[in-house]
Amino acid sequence: MSTPASAHNGHGTNQPKIALRGLSKTFGGAVVLDDLDLEIGTGESVVVIGCSGVGKSVMLKCLLGLLRPDAGSVTIDGEETSRNRRVREDAMRKIGMLFQNAALFDSLSVWENVAFGLIQAQGMPRREARGVAIETLAQVGLDEDTADLYPAALSGGMRKRVGLARAIATKPEIILFDEPTTGLDPIMADVINDLIVACTRELGATALTITHDMKSARKIADRIAMIHDGTIIWQGPAAEIDSSGNAHVQQFINGRSEGPIRLAVDHAAAG
Repeated sequence: MSTPASAHNGHGTNQPKIALRGLSKTFGGAVVLDDLDLEIGTGESVVVIGCSGVGKSVMLKCLLGLLRPDAGSVTIDGEETSRNRRVREDAMRKIGMLFQNAALFDSLSVWENVAFGLIQAQGMPRREARGVAIETLAQVGLDEDTADLYPAALSGGMRKRVGLARAIATKPEIILFDEPTTGLDPIMADVINDLIVACTRELGATALTITHDMKSARKIADRIAMIHDGTIIWQGPAAEIDSSGNAHVQQFINGRSEGPIRLAVDHAAAG
């Protein structure tokens, strides 16, 4: 049985840091999000799992204001953001994000990538921003020699570290992680997981991660939630996922082809 989201408001407060309530979104008649509810408490790390195409990325885009939900609400610190541009822009200043493929600007050096939010959003002078960027790179295990390199010179693991440094450079209250270990070997993936845990704890940040990687989910999550058919079908403490009692969850976390989750390839084969 899933645990009610209202039971998880973090640090004893009544108001969640992030609340998605009744979130619905369709594209061309296809239902992607269907009355989705999720609350995340201040300082809590929540990981959302689920198969490809179930709505994880759409949920994240609605939270960021990149998509407007057809129904439901997105609130940050109790402020509705999905229908008020000014409120949304204020809320976005509280957020840092690590994109799936790091999404670095190829034309900017490493330090300029890390300092992008400091310079563009906060108006920090370049000299000062470079100093902050170098300090932040050190937090993710990269030395000053990396600062003047360009993304093309970096390995996949280094790009992820630079992306993480950019996500935390503005000291955000909320950090979003989109498939943070995708494309990395198991050792580097574990390094990134450790850095995510260390950086979010140091900032005291609230974290929301979407991932297919169960090893990553177990390591960085206080709580895990699973999306299926556009809604949350189970959520609970990370330590309880193996005893969830939910057939969809058990199929997913154990990587079994047999079970209630039927992928498109199954239907094609059956046809």
